[in-house]
Amino acid sequence: MPHQEPTEDGPAGAIPTFDLRRDGYAAIDWAANYLENVRKYPVMAQVSPGEIAASLPERMPEKGEPFSSVLTDLDQVIMPGITHWQHPRFFSYFATTSSEPAILAELLAATLNQVALIWRASPASTELEQVTMAWLADLLGLGDGWHGHIEDTASTSTLAALVAARHRSGRNAVVFSEHAHSSVEKDVRILGMHARKVATDDEFRMLVSGVAEQLAHGDVAAVVSTAGTTSAASFDPTPEIAELCARHQVWLHVDAAYAGSAWACPEFRASQAGVAQADSLVVNPHKWLLVPSDCSALFTRRPEALREAFTIVPEYLRTNDEAPSLSDYGPALGRRFRSLKLWAAMRCFGRAGIQEFIRRAVRLAALFAGWVEEDPDWELVHVSLSLVCFRRNGSDEENLAIVERVNRGGEIFMTHTRLGDRIVLRLAVGYLHTTEQDVAHAWAVLNQQSG
Repeated sequence: MPHQEPTEDGPAGAIPTFDLRRDGYAAIDWAANYLENVRKYPVMAQVSPGEIAASLPERMPEKGEPFSSVLTDLDQVIMPGITHWQHPRFFSYFATTSSEPAILAELLAATLNQVALIWRASPASTELEQVTMAWLADLLGLGDGWHGHIEDTASTSTLAALVAARHRSGRNAVVFSEHAHSSVEKDVRILGMHARKVATDDEFRMLVSGVAEQLAHGDVAAVVSTAGTTSAASFDPTPEIAELCARHQVWLHVDAAYAGSAWACPEFRASQAGVAQADSLVVNPHKWLLVPSDCSALFTRRPEALREAFTIVPEYLRTNDEAPSLSDYGPALGRRFRSLKLWAAMRCFGRAGIQEFIRRAVRLAALFAGWVEEDPDWELVHVSLSLVCFRRNGSDEENLAIVERVNRGGEIFMTHTRLGDRIVLRLAVGYLHTTEQDVAHAWAVLNQQSG
């Protein structure tokens, strides 16, 4: 093809320049003001579907605008549609809290903009991730023999584990609890594998007898045992499941995305039983270890199985470097510098700070559970770590109406789930700056909205 001179597609000087210090200071001031004043906002966004989109132009601007315009529209257009996960009265879903050191590290990671395709593309990103994952394994008391790397979410971490299990075994079925996270079933669907759901007992734990029945078919590639289910933070009987998996040569993946962080405290490690026999394990630091979303730790005792499943090295990535490439252990080739924010949080809080944060969340949940248990108008259904499941005496419809009124009021935000044949309300404690006063306020709001 003949050489062509570049043409000028736009007006001269169309690429704007920016003052990073001026705009950066403004952005940091915005972030600091937000965190200092987050209590002033309704926790759940009080907008209707489509409202934010209708407030935005249909097309991007023809000429560039100053960054100050972005901050202006952030305040005026975007903020009304923000549900405030950093709010001290965010009691919904699961603990998902960031922290100031990790927020700043996220900024630095974006500045460095590392794309860790292979080791030489970012030696620091690759090696810091290895070190940080070793720190994390030590913090959680996992012991030796684990290989770890970071994915974006537990959905991807579990997907990687299931790919390795299928690649190693040639089988095509996955067994998991009816209370396993929905991402497990989605991953199974993505892979075209067969989903085998198993019923649970009165404590919402997967029945070992159901697992044994499924393994008897001989086509199971993996069993997913959940350590801290989404609905109730219940723990499947991993030791018994591990014995069955070993007997049938089936990959055991443990989903501890939420509850695994609690293992930072030795007194919460009873739920870790059986994990040492697992082939893979996922824990999400972005849930309860003070880092922003997009940080899921995947550990495995079978790193060679992941490498066999995922390693494809095109010619342009071949080198003579005798160093690992973490892209060989998961679906993504391009990998962000995720370890920087986890490293920053672990350094700045230290083991003692992380432990106290987790213990405080568990104490606050226990305090709330005590209030529920003492009130004859309410029923305490299940308590585990920092999650309380409860309901108002009455119908499912009445309980659903309560949670809807509470959320629309904007003072707190929580969710419901179904345990057995009943609707229950969930209150999950886990934000860094949540206090006893915030939990007491949640209890007062619930009673006000139930009258």
